[in-house]
Amino acid sequence: MSNTMEYDAIVVGSGISGGWAAKELSEKGLKVLLLERGRNIEHIKDYVNANKDPWEFPHRGLMPTQEMLQKYPVLKRDYPLNETVLDFWVKDEECPYTETKPFSWFRGYHVGGRSLTWGRQSYRFNKWDFEANLADGHGVDWPIRYEDMASWYSYVEKFAGIQGSKEGLDVLPDGEFLPAMEMNCVEKHVSEKIKQHFGGSRHLFIGRSANITAPLEGRTNCQYRNKCWRGCPFGSYFSTQSSTLPAAMKTGNLTLRPFSIVTQINYDKDTQKATGVQILDAMDNQTYDYKAKIVFLCASAFNSTWILMNSATDIWPEGLGSSSGELGHNVMDHHFRLGAGGRAEGFSDRYTYGRRPTGIYVPRFRNVYNDQRDYVRGFGYQGGAGRGRGVEIAEFAIGAELKEALSVPGDNWGMNLMAFGEMLPYHENKISLNRNVTDKWGLPVLDMDVALKDNEQKMRQDMMNDAAEMLEAAGIKDVYTYDYGYEVGMGIHEMGTARMGRDPKTSVLNGNNQVWDCKNVFVTDGACMTSASCVNPSLTYMAMTARAANFAVEELKKGNL
Repeated sequence: MSNTMEYDAIVVGSGISGGWAAKELSEKGLKVLLLERGRNIEHIKDYVNANKDPWEFPHRGLMPTQEMLQKYPVLKRDYPLNETVLDFWVKDEECPYTETKPFSWFRGYHVGGRSLTWGRQSYRFNKWDFEANLADGHGVDWPIRYEDMASWYSYVEKFAGIQGSKEGLDVLPDGEFLPAMEMNCVEKHVSEKIKQHFGGSRHLFIGRSANITAPLEGRTNCQYRNKCWRGCPFGSYFSTQSSTLPAAMKTGNLTLRPFSIVTQINYDKDTQKATGVQILDAMDNQTYDYKAKIVFLCASAFNSTWILMNSATDIWPEGLGSSSGELGHNVMDHHFRLGAGGRAEGFSDRYTYGRRPTGIYVPRFRNVYNDQRDYVRGFGYQGGAGRGRGVEIAEFAIGAELKEALSVPGDNWGMNLMAFGEMLPYHENKISLNRNVTDKWGLPVLDMDVALKDNEQKMRQDMMNDAAEMLEAAGIKDVYTYDYGYEVGMGIHEMGTARMGRDPKTSVLNGNNQVWDCKNVFVTDGACMTSASCVNPSLTYMAMTARAANFAVEELKKGNL
């Protein structure tokens, strides 16, 4: 580890956004310090469970033990509590938080962050997503439009490697795709029947995912093992370890420092700029200061906001970036865990080949074109078909969902559609510092005060009923609807809390992801999001980060930072 205390740029967090920031800034010639609060995980070497078979785990990797349930009170709320990947999630007792209203916060504190465990679903926002707030009056207007992002989506897709099919839909723009994975026989049948029945207004096709189907530099195409979240020794899915970190290291400009908890941004009120960051070494509990010309906050939505809240409090009591009164507010997630399923007859002579690491996708069809509902925004579906168990996405892997799937007779196929809906940016949905409770290192924790509202509750009825309608139209038998209950956070798509906007009086960041109050600090993870769309957000974080990094370097060259 270098002893240098001064760099051109500091990147906080090494997940999807932080990895991209480190790559882009170092490739543009900047000396970059990448700070990660957790341990290092080296590509391949530290994927200790990647090649294990079920019988090699003490409890076969199925059900959590009583000890696990006791030690992980948050993780046990949903599927992440699993002995095959337990080391990739935060220890709840070391990093607590408080809940004014229930919130499930699933975190990964290590190099790579949740880029090692994400669902890899990769979709562009559409043109309406960036216009929605202005159109229906919720939140504030995005300071950017789809046209500002399109070339950056293409840029990151080519590097990350996204498999998918071109569908020519405005509601879900096509990207730069590797050859698409194939739907199985039942999915193809359902897709065709939906297209016929709904006259082309609804579509079902292969889910677009960051699993490569053709080799990229240093990476081998997908082996259809579907063990992605244990870490992939082939580098077949996009992660910091497989993709952005090697590219950044190759430049010779990157220094990686794990076990570095950033406690605040150091701010100079005379220049109105950040001078760097202060860290607490997670191993020796010593405090260190690092200097830089620019700082990229990519610590994950809530942790980036935590750092802002804990910074420059002598000038702004609520923290750096709080002058608008919006810091910590407008929390969003995707609400889900409901939909419909059933069984498909006539395919008992067919089976699947391999373990495909993606399911199908049905893009949004509500409140677009001439469709108008008694709520705003909309939802899409993920899911798939399987022989004997319609289980093609991680969210179906544990608990009631698994039992339901296993109840399908083995000589039949099951088909399942699970809906993911947009959550509006409400000011009253917020996080705040709770200085009465501290974590393992004596630092204040976050308090969660977030809930769904009437708009989402109305949407959830359609999310179930529309799924059943499509399955019935496709000839699926014994169709049932389900709602297994959703707690905010379970989508693991936490967004907002430091939103972008056009006015410093109503937003934390400008259209280039700069903190209005401190122009050499950039926030490009989920905190920056102004609205949520209903699609998985990680691809947008990648594009947003690459765009902001390019802008930051240009501004440095001009002497503006």
